[in-house]
Amino acid sequence: MPTNPYLDVLRTPGAAMFSAAGAIARMPMSMVGIGTVLMVQAFYGSYATAGAVSAVLVVSTAIVSPQVARWVDKTGQRRVLLPMLLLSTTGLVGLVVAATLRAPEAVLYTLAVLAGGAQGSYGSYVRARWSYAVREPRRLHTAYAFESSVDELVYIVGPVLATVLATAVIPSAALLVAVVTGTAGGLWFVLQRRTEPPVVPQQHGVAVGSVSTPGPASAIFVPGMPLLALVFVAMGTIFGAVDVATVAFAEEQGSKGASGLVLAAFAFGSLVAGLAYGAKHWTSPLSTRFTIGTLVLAAGVSLFFTAGNLWVLALVMCLTGSAIAPTVINGNAMVQALVPPHRLTEGLAWVSTSIGVGSALGSWLAGLRIDAVDAHAGFLVAMIAGWACAALALVALPTLRRQGRPVPIATTDVTQV
Repeated sequence: MPTNPYLDVLRTPGAAMFSAAGAIARMPMSMVGIGTVLMVQAFYGSYATAGAVSAVLVVSTAIVSPQVARWVDKTGQRRVLLPMLLLSTTGLVGLVVAATLRAPEAVLYTLAVLAGGAQGSYGSYVRARWSYAVREPRRLHTAYAFESSVDELVYIVGPVLATVLATAVIPSAALLVAVVTGTAGGLWFVLQRRTEPPVVPQQHGVAVGSVSTPGPASAIFVPGMPLLALVFVAMGTIFGAVDVATVAFAEEQGSKGASGLVLAAFAFGSLVAGLAYGAKHWTSPLSTRFTIGTLVLAAGVSLFFTAGNLWVLALVMCLTGSAIAPTVINGNAMVQALVPPHRLTEGLAWVSTSIGVGSALGSWLAGLRIDAVDAHAGFLVAMIAGWACAALALVALPTLRRQGRPVPIATTDVTQV
């Protein structure tokens, strides 16, 4: 009887524990964006302001996360993540207090910078642990697919929970729950020392045991990475625009609280597709599969602004979501193939960063268009971003195909470092 590939990788010593902790620590990433929009819009009465504050928070995360990840690569996860966890908790609590007191917008932006900048990218930290715990390419593919499915599960639960809390309890409830889950999950994760990846010593920018030559100062400058990052910026713009437009559309339909369920349908389609994709071993070129995923996503997003009610929108989102997880899985695998092992955490963080930058841009642009026109104008922003994402992927395809190499699972023997 064939072994379930997911159960196989989860039997790796310590893997189930660090993956579970990472899942809880990632809950804020699905709650903070929509939670901020709902809270600020409720207190200040403007989607533009709400989208802008959310964008500042996400951009701060995007800018700082790769620097934190580089620090993690050099000194270890626990030493860096504990103080960052304290700062992010302080920033989010401060943002809730300031919004509740209707403080000047400048105060909201300042606290959003602190909360976002210290948030970190637990998805990249978890995947870095997998890369050391699992060496075989097939099993690592399955592990990455599992984590992408966890991301989607978080995005199913998070938006629903955030909208219910913000609309049925108090506007700030979503962010308060995000504080609790982020702090608890983060502490549980960093205190698991046995599975923490060891720091790979470097000499003149080269990891000990690696055959590579000195490279650029940052993983983002590795050939192929700038183009890959631009694709993910465009993809993030889709997500940010869809979040804000869905909330506005649900309000126009007289059911603002249903926006979380609609967004959950988007994530549910991605979850199912991610699990199915990760269970299969693929032999076609990774760069080709990545590009096809962006084309499917663009085609699906193009249908959002035609939806006439929430039921149709949820169905279209669920079908379109099937392109998300496989594309993100392939994108993370491309990073694994492009960057040297001693920069892996930073490289993976650039994926989250790029999506975050795009999400902030999408939230802001959609908020402006929604305030000026209606919710469908926000979905139009998402459609334009979708085709920009596909076009960029097609432009990047030759470079990614040329620069990509077999995933370097064992280029460095960390047991001897």
